[in-house]
This record gives sequence, C-alpha cells and structure tokens, in this order.
Amino acid sequence: MYDTIIIGQGPAGITAGIYAARREMKTLILGKEPGGQIIWAGKIENYPGFTSINSFELISRFNEHALASGVEIKNAEVKRVEKQTDGSFLLFTNRDKYEAKTVIIAMGLSPRRLAVPGEVEFNGKGVSYCANCDGPLYKGKTVAVIGSGNSAFDAAEVLSKIAAKVYLITRGATFKAFDSLVDEVKNRDNIEIITGAQTREIKGGDKVESLVYQNDSGQDISLSLDGVFIEIGRIASTNLVADLVDRDENLQILVDNKYATRTPGLFAAGDVVASDFKQITIAMGQATSAALYAYQYIQGAGASLITTSK
Repeated sequence: MYDTIIIGQGPAGITAGIYAARREMKTLILGKEPGGQIIWAGKIENYPGFTSINSFELISRFNEHALASGVEIKNAEVKRVEKQTDGSFLLFTNRDKYEAKTVIIAMGLSPRRLAVPGEVEFNGKGVSYCANCDGPLYKGKTVAVIGSGNSAFDAAEVLSKIAAKVYLITRGATFKAFDSLVDEVKNRDNIEIITGAQTREIKGGDKVESLVYQNDSGQDISLSLDGVFIEIGRIASTNLVADLVDRDENLQILVDNKYATRTPGLFAAGDVVASDFKQITIAMGQATSAALYAYQYIQGAGASLITTSK
C-alpha cells in the first residue's frame, strides 16, 4: 500500500513525487517514459536557474532529485484505475497491480502531430511544439508556424517579436482563433499568412532547412527556413479515469482549488488539468499543491484507510 501513486513522469509528476516524499509519504511514480512533454523540446530557456539547458539533462536532474528523495519510479503504463470500497485505489499495468491511498494524475498532454516526413527526424533540430520554450533560439531567423487556432496565432505573434520572418501556414481559408488575435497577427509586417496549404514534408541535413507544402492548386511549394513550430493542438488521454473525474470538451480534467477531482483521494495536476496556460513552472506549482493536499486528505478524510508501514 502506497500513500500516493503518481501517474506521469513529466515535471508535474516528478514534483508531486518530491513533495509527497518530503511529507514522509510512501510514493510511487508510474509513467510510460521519463520527461513527459519536455522530451519534445531541444533546449529549455524558461526554467528558473538555467539560462539554457538541454531537455534530457533537465529530465535527468528531475529523476535524480526524486530518487534521492526516496521516490520509487517505474517505467510502466497504467491501464486501469479502480476505486475500492475502503477508499483506496488499485492501479493496473500490463504486468503488475499496485494499491494506494491517493492517486495524483499528472499525465500531461501529447502534442498532436502532423505525421509528415521529417517531423520526427528533426524533432529538437528545428521542429518544435512550443513557441514559448524554443522561440528565443530563432532570433533573427525564418520560421513557420503550422495551425489555424489560438495556439498557432499566439505562437506566430510571439515569434514575430523574435524571428526576422514568420510564415503562418493553415490548411483552410478560415481561422479558428479569436478575431482580435487574428487582427493582431495580420498587422505584423514580418508575418505572412499562407492559406489553403497542406504541409507535405520537412527537409534538412543536420537541422531543418525547408518545408514543402501543397497549395490549393495542387502545386508543391518549398519555403527555406530555420524552424517549424507545429501548433495543431494537444491531446489529453484521460479515458483511463473517465469514470472517476469530470472533464471539459477537450477531455482535460476538472479540479477544484485543492486540485481534487470529484472522486475523493484522486487529484490531478499539470497540463492534463483544464487551465488557460501550459508551462513547466505552472505544472510544477500545481503538482506541489496536489501533493500537499493529498497528504492532508490522508491525515483527515483518508485517515481510515489501511495503515502504511514506512
């Protein structure tokens, strides 16, 4: 019996683990792979204490800190979560079963991919899914943003202050972003909006050098550029706990001001939570609160659960 099991090995999951362990909670982190979404970033320049740090180095530091705090970490995908009649939880992976007094969901979101040649090969070498994270790396350069929603237009606006030239590439002729944001982007001299464009391929050598798209006439057009920012949405894979939580229209989890879901003892934090902003530091702050409230839950309402031997 664990005091808490955290689902997800990203910044939120690791932070929750560290703070739970500091409360002398027996803690286990389960996740498919270390790092969460930041594994998609090349360099990170918005994490306090580091003007620039490689994502893999930051992930390694996260894990070392958690392990040194006494947290157990296992690379395993949780397939099922069940609430027991005594108030505890059972979590099932492909091979094992675990029991916990509380659970913190910190699975994050997955970037929706274009699924075109070059996208995976140049990830971290010119392909990015986060303008706020990687934008400063492209000062004075030429970049493309792919997407037609608020995140794409916001990324284009942010990048227009950094890059020399920004192409905003959309499949349709209409936009899904707020009108005010669309107007802001249209008024930027260094942003060129290309509509009716179907991205075909991302090309380069050691890094991104060009992008090929097909226009609405069926002609292939090549753009020379230094970076591609893919902003076509994020995916919340929360069906795992669909019967235990409330979710919004994007399947993100709804929580109260204690990061608790509608199921007692079940908490959520990080990008998987319905919130306006998705940043590493925000996810970690939420996870800190979730871990401390999980501790309070065990001390109060959850005190009748099976006693854990530490």
